[in-house]
Amino acid sequence: MGAMEKLALLSAFGTAVFWSFSAIFFEDASRKAGALAVNFWKVVFAFLFLAVSGLIVRGVPFPYDASPRAWVFLGISGIIGFVVSDYFLFNAYILIGSRITVIFQSLTPVFTALFAYLFIGERMRAVRLVGMTVTIAGILLVVLTRSTQNQKQKAGKLSAKGLVFAFLSSVFQAGGMIFSKVGLGDYSAISATQIRAFVAIFGFALNALILGKARFVLRDVPRMREAFVPTIVGSVFGPFLGVALSLFSMQNTQVGATSTLMALTPIVIIIPSVLILKQKVHLLEIVGAGIAVCGAALFFLL
Repeated sequence: MGAMEKLALLSAFGTAVFWSFSAIFFEDASRKAGALAVNFWKVVFAFLFLAVSGLIVRGVPFPYDASPRAWVFLGISGIIGFVVSDYFLFNAYILIGSRITVIFQSLTPVFTALFAYLFIGERMRAVRLVGMTVTIAGILLVVLTRSTQNQKQKAGKLSAKGLVFAFLSSVFQAGGMIFSKVGLGDYSAISATQIRAFVAIFGFALNALILGKARFVLRDVPRMREAFVPTIVGSVFGPFLGVALSLFSMQNTQVGATSTLMALTPIVIIIPSVLILKQKVHLLEIVGAGIAVCGAALFFLL
């Protein structure tokens, strides 16, 4: 394994770390302003942060030097990965709760590896398939433990619609990663992320217009400091740093490996959940985290 591929795998893990922090801020903001408003403003801020980064790193504030092919595939990725996937994701949070929804998100690496094999002919080495299996097993143990505890505290039937939405979110997230891989090529990960965010802005704006919430999203939410500030902070960790790192990782290693390490977010988030949110951790969650980390280590050591 070359140094660049190791850096790419480390970047994928870094994505999981950044997303764990962004999830906390976005959850707080969504409760106060709603999922649609938070989704719209997160890609707006991400676009602006990426414009500044592109100007500093490449001397290009807007990706006008990208090829038409890159714009098409990365644009489709922005719609699928940001707009469609997040629509199902946030509605699943509302219908069945984040703890159950995360179970389906843990399956994203499986769909990603499958789509990569079917559509771009990418095959993972046997040892990485083992690493993926071990990692996902650990993640599922963690989220299933949380879900079981949650169901004991809050009895009730799960919404079938919510389960379908959680499943579709996972599938579309995987599909978005494949389009990103195809459209990225050797282009800048920063500018590629900016293309995805730029297209997603129009997708969320159109969604707001159709739902009749444009006035609330565009005018009222920016005045809600208690929701707007965490949205800005979450945008730094999530669609800005996190997504840029994920694209860099996909550019330099197998997309299945990237997706698996990115899926460690439920494991990584245990630490800030305990330190920041003062949540209690079950013994099985610690065991599951250990299993997932061992699986992830296989990507680096073998």
